[in-house]
Amino acid sequence: MIIVTGGAGFIGSNLIKALNQRGEADILLVDHLVNGQKMHNIADLDIADYMDKTEFIEQLETPGFMKGVKAVFHQGACSATTEWDGQFVMKNNYEYSKRLLHRCIEKNVPFIYASSASVYGSGEQGFRVERDCEHPINMYAYSKFQFDQYVRRLLPKTISPIVGFRYFNVYGPREQHKGSMSSTAYHFNNQVLESKVARLFAGYDGMANGEHRRDFVYVGDVVDVNLWFLDNPDQRGIFNVGTGKAETFNAVAEAVIGWHQEGCIEYIPFPEHLKGAYQSYTQADISGLRLVGYSKEFLSVEQGVKQYLDWLNGSVK
Repeated sequence: MIIVTGGAGFIGSNLIKALNQRGEADILLVDHLVNGQKMHNIADLDIADYMDKTEFIEQLETPGFMKGVKAVFHQGACSATTEWDGQFVMKNNYEYSKRLLHRCIEKNVPFIYASSASVYGSGEQGFRVERDCEHPINMYAYSKFQFDQYVRRLLPKTISPIVGFRYFNVYGPREQHKGSMSSTAYHFNNQVLESKVARLFAGYDGMANGEHRRDFVYVGDVVDVNLWFLDNPDQRGIFNVGTGKAETFNAVAEAVIGWHQEGCIEYIPFPEHLKGAYQSYTQADISGLRLVGYSKEFLSVEQGVKQYLDWLNGSVK
């Protein structure tokens, strides 16, 4: 059996879909379906069982509970960057992850987990997997950072397959439940459908209109990285998962407009509440991935947005 926590979420549900395509259906999906809209992410998936996160945590210490588990993909977390209840965030993201990690170590089960590029904060020191670059600026980021630190201390003491991924700006199918936190590609698509206008932020922080840059990575590429490490359990550590190339929000909007073959861009004033708390630029250093042998090329924004909109607008399912 393979366990996927956060399995009804964005990356988790895409991961299960890819496992199904490999012929794997002996999957325990763990989630916390307070948002029932997430069921749309999993209605077409084949799994062996579903378990609520609370029950899963309670069962972790039960003798024999992890028997026969081939791998754990730990994608579940409180991912709201606006959540400032530190006790809640650390319990859900840090303590939960620690307990699951130790159970996997005890059973020598591969533990593949989601970290976040948010650990780099403003990114002023760069986006390398190094302590000097890590300056989290919200509770979500801190919880991910602190778990990475915990893993770093444990890695030299164990031979268990343990891998953490610092995801950059992921976009693609099965993210619609995230609402305002969905990707700009998702929002631009909706805007062009509704009004034929994609709305981008005007210039700020030394950047021209729509020229803020992020490392936008297609969810299919993220899944491929996860599965590569499943197939290569001798590789361990913490890795950035992005394309290694920063692209502009203009490029995302242009790709959406190009898909629809209609529409235009409108620039709106940069929101006051985001000033001083906005990443104007991100670009993953993926040298770590390349060093361990992951050689597949990542999709560009133009390529990834096309695949996404083919799916999102019904051309491909």
